[in-house]
Amino acid sequence: MIRHLNDNECIRILANNYIGHLSYIYNDKPFIAPITYFYDKNINAIIGYSAEGHKVKAMRKHTAVSMGVSEIDSVNTWDSILVHGHYQELYGSEAKAHLHDFSLGVKDLIVRKEHRKLDFISQFSSQIYKDDFPIIFLIKIDEITGKMRRHKD
Repeated sequence: MIRHLNDNECIRILANNYIGHLSYIYNDKPFIAPITYFYDKNINAIIGYSAEGHKVKAMRKHTAVSMGVSEIDSVNTWDSILVHGHYQELYGSEAKAHLHDFSLGVKDLIVRKEHRKLDFISQFSSQIYKDDFPIIFLIKIDEITGKMRRHKD
């Protein structure tokens, strides 16, 4: 059986994962890149970061983006969502605050889901004070849809 997910089910999948596939347009062609993200429910936006490059240049030019997130157990058991939104680049103290939220949120998800201890928050914290500070961005969510499949044996 395949069915549509309701809004709460879509948000659950978005909030309980940290790897998505970001889609954007560059030179009139679609591209997809895996990203690490954190969903901030307080602002209903996805927080991400990147080095300066192809993806950031593309999103600055065409701010409409989408991101897919899937939970796949097998060919017959999966959940998948698609987020449509707009890229918004952050600067200064706002960028640093969101990078901090991102690092704490992703660390919490990994510890909770994968039962691993992590020290990478110090890597993000050290980047906050370096000259090569990453580009911090939000994907402001316009729409989220999803489907699921469950096969009964």
